[in-house]
Amino acid sequence: MWIDSHCHLDAAEFDADRDAVIARARAGGVTQFVLPAVERGNFDTVRELAHTHGCAYALGIHPLYVERAADDDLRHLRDALTEHRGDARLVAVGEIGLDHFVPGLDLARQARFYAAQLAIAREFDLPVILHVRKSADTLLKHLRELPVSGGIAHAFNGSEQQALAFVGLGLRLGFGGAMTFERALQIRRLAQALPAHALVLETDAPDIPPQWLYRSAPQRAAGERARNEPGELPRIAQTLAALRGMGLPALAELTSANVRAALPRLARLA
Repeated sequence: MWIDSHCHLDAAEFDADRDAVIARARAGGVTQFVLPAVERGNFDTVRELAHTHGCAYALGIHPLYVERAADDDLRHLRDALTEHRGDARLVAVGEIGLDHFVPGLDLARQARFYAAQLAIAREFDLPVILHVRKSADTLLKHLRELPVSGGIAHAFNGSEQQALAFVGLGLRLGFGGAMTFERALQIRRLAQALPAHALVLETDAPDIPPQWLYRSAPQRAAGERARNEPGELPRIAQTLAALRGMGLPALAELTSANVRAALPRLARLA
């Protein structure tokens, strides 16, 4: 019924109860999950999880990990895509992109890895899963220079003009837990205003918890945690349904079709 277009089930936060997390999500109607890699060291992990649990996966080097990545990791990415190019569960190059929010990062190195991975995605005719954090215009610049076969701009939080630019380049936009906060006015406006074919749902689990899981700084200091799970997706979807004035069954059909359009290999999976 629902597809979580972006979740990190390989994260250590799920080591104690991963099977139960997946079972809860499926019991709630989340039938498919896309697991993006973040660095060379978890390429095999996401692939094995996808095959064990009937999920899809993507391979790429996340912008927050490029400073500890070796240049040779780009060759390893190409080799992994070559080795597994016939794997129906391999649906994209990702998570890749740019992060201009975290201070002190090497932006030039990020840009070099991003451009190189766009070129690799073009080489293998794969869509991309993009990390977009205060970096939309630069991401778009590279995409215009190195156009790819679509994909998803994950956790989008830019302007409507930037959103439409991504859509014009064939990408869909990911909406998740941030949209559930009433003060997230820009995200909620985008969720209402964008073309229906542009919208996909995600959790980014264990990150970006929805409003009902949020913990304040004092709560976090006291040891309380707010682990997001893919099983939260149907409740997150209720917010999007209300914003769009849609019923949940229609929204599930729409957003699932949008994910499959963004990641065409996903349609081959049961």
